[in-house]
Amino acid sequence: MQNKTVVVTGAGSGVGQAVAIALVAQGWNVALVGRRQDALESTVKATALAERCLVCPCDIADRSAVSAMGEKVRAQFGPVSALINAAGTNTPARSLDVLTYENYQTVMDANLNGAFYCVQEFLPGMRAQKSGTIINVISDAGKIASPKAGPSYVMSKFGLAGLTQSINAEERGNGVRACGIFPGDINTPLLEKRPTVPDASARERMMQPQDIADCILLCLNLPPRVIVEEMLVRPA
Repeated sequence: MQNKTVVVTGAGSGVGQAVAIALVAQGWNVALVGRRQDALESTVKATALAERCLVCPCDIADRSAVSAMGEKVRAQFGPVSALINAAGTNTPARSLDVLTYENYQTVMDANLNGAFYCVQEFLPGMRAQKSGTIINVISDAGKIASPKAGPSYVMSKFGLAGLTQSINAEERGNGVRACGIFPGDINTPLLEKRPTVPDASARERMMQPQDIADCILLCLNLPPRVIVEEMLVRPA
């Protein structure tokens, strides 16, 4: 058994839920972070190992809430070995001609600022213990802009890619590594926020949350001497 602790944001659905379930099965203690307690509790039920889970309702866009969440995790499980930033959102009204400041800020808070707050919460402990892995689930929209994604989402994902690179540039000497996963289309609840929601046939051709969870597990379980700095994954 691993008996290590990982924090997973966005753990109530999609990729975050899939990777949380997989990590519990691998023997990790998993802190499940998300805004909705009922969704997080559904993830716990799917693991069948509730004693390895800690439900942490938290709006990661709120710095004080992230700080309180960090204290709760450390009090329950001790030092944190890994952080997986899988939380994210978008807005249906996303093109430049309709994007509002409020929607822009919501997307930036969830996709970039919240990830930064979580990194700043857990990175000092990793630095002190000379080991840790941070995995940011980004998007292929963090590689090249797409009208399908919209500017606020694209900007947030380019920023998250920059955060990932900065962690490696500054912290690899401290035993901390960061990986950016850049997925294409995934069949997750985020699709409901598209201006035109994909139908069942389109969703079947997309990647599934477990596919990305498998990529995360690969990066996380490699020996500490190895960093997968970037992984671009698209439907075949």
